[in-house]
Amino acid sequence: MAIVALLLAMTPGAPALAAGVGFQKVDIPNGAEPPLTAGIWYPTDAPATPHALGDVTQTVAADAPIAGHHLPLIVLSHGGGGWYGAHYDTALALARAGFVAAAVSHAGDTFDDQSRVLQLWRRPAQLHRLVDYMLDDWRGRERLDANRVGAFGFSNGGFTVLVAAGGVPDLSKIAPFCEVHPDHDLCEALRHAGVDVRFGANVPTGVWVHDARIKAVVIAAPSFGFAFGRAGLSGVRVPLQLWSAADDRHQPHPWYDEPVRDDLPRAPDYRVVANAGHYDFLPPCDARLARLRPEICDSGPGFDRAALHQRFNAAVVRSFESMLR
Repeated sequence: MAIVALLLAMTPGAPALAAGVGFQKVDIPNGAEPPLTAGIWYPTDAPATPHALGDVTQTVAADAPIAGHHLPLIVLSHGGGGWYGAHYDTALALARAGFVAAAVSHAGDTFDDQSRVLQLWRRPAQLHRLVDYMLDDWRGRERLDANRVGAFGFSNGGFTVLVAAGGVPDLSKIAPFCEVHPDHDLCEALRHAGVDVRFGANVPTGVWVHDARIKAVVIAAPSFGFAFGRAGLSGVRVPLQLWSAADDRHQPHPWYDEPVRDDLPRAPDYRVVANAGHYDFLPPCDARLARLRPEICDSGPGFDRAALHQRFNAAVVRSFESMLR
């Protein structure tokens, strides 16, 4: 058995046999704009200790040496008003399984900066910059396998990853959509912000940044699903897993997940979580965050978000292991 384990550890594509998870926070140069902030989780043999990450605590080895070679890379894109730590539990699960997981805070669409939330084209460009940094500049770049890059996204992050994987949305569809569905969260938010729903009519298709290095995708509850259509998703050719919350009242069915499922040129691995709401794809909240943000922390009666995340994270890991062989 020891010989088999040694051979696996030496084989490209095999998971890293590391004892724990390392973590590093980095600032990524972003042209004339302020640097992007990102978190990176990776396999390590260094001992882990509790460290604060926003309002939660994660057990990691801060800035520890990296263990393993030919490690696959997963980049993560958070939802609207989130940050790089929004899916820390999924990142930890990926790192424990031998992946490097890197998540960027999307400048202009974070919990403390909503100044450019409707400039959706900025998000795929920022994700592209994250991949550039990881493969070209990160201190552990020589440990990565540049041929095995995947992407994970939730809500606005799901939209972001679809674009990065080749999708081209048509934001001019927002205006007629909101005429028919003025009570949807998206349309109410635009109205309350004083934004003309026709803003998308002036967005050129060439503004959307794609990244051919991304070879596999997992997305959950993608926003603006209705804005793509069959033509807009024709360029998404990578294997894709799509998660849907059966009781998603923030992005109600059938205008978000289902259009993506139905219009992709290659049928996705489509998974529906019974009784789940939109924000159940976020990690369970601690007591303090639950008091501050009940709208994202409260699950439906009897729904066990912690149990979901055990299953969800395991499934995400297995899917990337299969898709990035």
